[in-house]
Parts: sequence; structure tokens; C-alpha cells
Amino acid sequence: MSNTQTRKADHLRICLEEDVQACRITNGFERYRFTHCCLPELNLSEIDITTTFLGKSLGAPLLISSMTGGTEQAKTINYRLAQIAQIYKLAMGVGSQRIALEKPEVADTFAVRSLAPDILLFANLGAVQLNYTYGLEQCLQVVDFLAADALILHLNPLQECIQSKGDTNFKGILDKINTLCSKISVPIIAKEVGNGISAKMAQKLIEAGVSAIDVAGAGGTSWAKVESERAEKPLQRELGRTFADWGIPTAECIVDIRQHYPTIPLIASGGLRNGLEAAKAIALGADIAGLALPFLQAASQSIESLHETVQLLMAEITTVLFCTGNANLRALKRANALQKLA
Repeated sequence: MSNTQTRKADHLRICLEEDVQACRITNGFERYRFTHCCLPELNLSEIDITTTFLGKSLGAPLLISSMTGGTEQAKTINYRLAQIAQIYKLAMGVGSQRIALEKPEVADTFAVRSLAPDILLFANLGAVQLNYTYGLEQCLQVVDFLAADALILHLNPLQECIQSKGDTNFKGILDKINTLCSKISVPIIAKEVGNGISAKMAQKLIEAGVSAIDVAGAGGTSWAKVESERAEKPLQRELGRTFADWGIPTAECIVDIRQHYPTIPLIASGGLRNGLEAAKAIALGADIAGLALPFLQAASQSIESLHETVQLLMAEITTVLFCTGNANLRALKRANALQKLA
């Protein structure tokens, strides 16, 4: 097994078995509460949670966030996630496809399009790899292989600082993103991995040409803690612990970016664990909500567990709409039904 494969296997095991959730920082959604509507004047069965994102219809405002690939366990998880995404018309992102470029024999662990021909599907590479021999050709390869609708470039400077032999040369990346955006035909999504994107950074990314932002804020899985768990040296282990709660809470990212950029397609991810939080994210201005750990936990068990997870998420979002008197997501965004607690 290659170093990259070993890292992928470690990441899955650690996320499923170890306590690597942020402790002293939250996603920020607990600071908001919906105003209850005691008389909705609606029929629950007619509530509509469908939406569109990047021109594609979704059955619910949910993204199965980028997680994994490159190992047999990852293949099983990705295939189950794709089947569920197809059934419920959810968006889906795969984990970083760098391993598929390094070892083409594991590319099939990402090959989900045949299982989900109609979904909104995102390819994925680390933006820092643009400084490590990757360019337009490699980006096109991962998009074409997946028949993806868009390409995620993930931004993970903290994780790379703590990771054993991490890729830490981020100098000049913004210019390279700009060049890539001008040459590639699919939308590019800029995504953090759990430390958040501020409005100031969103401005730079939007000006560089990205088509959407996934804030991936703090408050969920801490990749500093994940890398601390697999550290080879005491320094890395302690560094990961020190920065375990580093970042901008997800709710703050959404509010900050949406205030300055009212039309940029916006994904809320980072510590979301249920449909109530997803609904709060949408009420704050996100277009769709991305979740990873709840889907990972369910997918590692069975397809049946995934069905239950998605059905619960959709029921929770529907209940929020009904109990705030909103017939659809567009109405929820306009309703001013979410109040910030003092």
C-alpha cells in the first residue's frame, strides 16, 4: 500500500473510531433559533424541499460532502453513497482524487457515475497540488474520469502543516487558480476542510474565477486532531492538539460571505449533524448544506442505514419549513424566521 493509500485508510479509521471532533469551538448554529409558527396554514404533505444548484435539480438541499477514495473500504463507502444520492437526488463529492492519479489501479474506487447517472457530482483535488506538478491536464483527468459536473479545489493549509510530510508551499496558488478557472470548462468550487472561509478570502477566490464557495467551517471534524492521531513525531502530535479548535465557525462564514456576496452559490458544511442545522444554514443564506460524518457513519454500516439517515435529514428539514410556516426553501430564506440569540 502506498503512503497516500495508507493515509486514506488511516483517515477513515480515525474518523470512525477516534474522538476527532472539535471540542471548544462549535459550528455556531446553536446561537440561532427559529421562531415557531403555531398555525402554519400548510399541508405537511405539500412542503417542497427541492432546489437547484449549479443548474441541476436536487431532491433536497443536501450535499454528501467529499470524504474518501483509494482503498477497498473507501470503494464500498463511495458506491453506497452514490446509490443513495441517485435515489434521493442529492449532490455528492468524492474525496481527493490525487491517489487515483498516482495509482490508476485504484481509480475505480471513485468511479460512481454509473451508479448515479443523474446526480450533481463533484471531482476533487487539493489546490496546493497546483504547486506540485499538477495543472490543467490533471484537473481535466479527474473531471473526465468521474464525468463530474464541477471540480472542488480543497484548501487545507492547517492540515498540511500538521500532516507528516505535508505539502506546505501555498505561494502563488491564487494566480494558478485564476489561470485554471479561465481554461477549464466546468465550474470550480473552492472548499476548505474544516477551518472556514472568510468573506475576505471569498472575495479573492471569486475574483480569481471560482464559481461557488463551500465554507467548510470549524465545529465538526478537526483535521488537526485527525493528523495528530496519525503523527509520526511528538512535535506533530502536539501541534495537532494545539490547533484542534482553530478556525471560523460555519455559521459565521455563511453570514459573512452572504452579506458581501449575495449571489455566489454557497455551500454550508463544517460540523452539520442534522436537518435542523441544515435548515438554519439555508435560512442564513447558504444554498445547500453539506454533511460528511453522518453519511460516513451510515455508509460504513449498510445501505439501509443510509436510507434511514437521508429520510431523517429530509424529515427534519421538512419539519422546519412546516413549523415556521414556509412552503418551500425560497420562502424560508425570505421569511426572517431565524433569530440570533442574545
